[in-house]
Amino acid sequence: MNILLVEDDLRVSELIKRGLDEQGFNTTQAYDGLTGKKLILTQEFNLLITDIILPEINGLDLCKEVRNLKPDLPILMLTALGTTDDKIEGFDAGADDYLVKPFEMRELVARIKAILKRSLKNKSGIILRFSDLEMNLKTKIVKRNNKELNLTLKEFKLLEFLLQNQERVISRKEIAEKVWNTHFDTGTNFIDVYINYLRKKVDKEFDNKLIHTKSGMGFILKSEE
Repeated sequence: MNILLVEDDLRVSELIKRGLDEQGFNTTQAYDGLTGKKLILTQEFNLLITDIILPEINGLDLCKEVRNLKPDLPILMLTALGTTDDKIEGFDAGADDYLVKPFEMRELVARIKAILKRSLKNKSGIILRFSDLEMNLKTKIVKRNNKELNLTLKEFKLLEFLLQNQERVISRKEIAEKVWNTHFDTGTNFIDVYINYLRKKVDKEFDNKLIHTKSGMGFILKSEE
């Protein structure tokens, strides 16, 4: 698997590259966002790992540009910025996962393997359906009552997980681990924020609400009919 690592701290970049090489990954390094973008345009990668604070093009803008250039390329952000707002900004820019520094190498490797596994699965062309809601994992098109919904990448991932576990209550902890590949921090509410984002797009214009909250338990995708 070919990984592009965009990190301007040379010491950190070398440590990460060494750890990934030991795991059998082929890691290409870039030290600013502009070089990273040029490499993405000229070479094929299975994953982009990027810091946020970068010279030339910052990681958030790089992420947005990559989403336009290569929408299926998985992106993992590594950064010291770890508040709920920081994470939401990263996910809204198009990141698949977000790992806060400092971190252990084994956690980074676990996140990478999970992202790559999901990426391969999503290329299978499976169509997920529930009630009048339909998601095509290959084309990334989501429709409700034949009306196309405009979802961000992370909203898509969250809805995909709900569709894969329809009519089952899913805890915040499970969503954090399976969708965000992170441990749920009770001091943050980013999962509730994204559930609300999703509700506005999936349920707001329809009488039959599909995304429901189970107080003290989590969320469930079920029909009110």
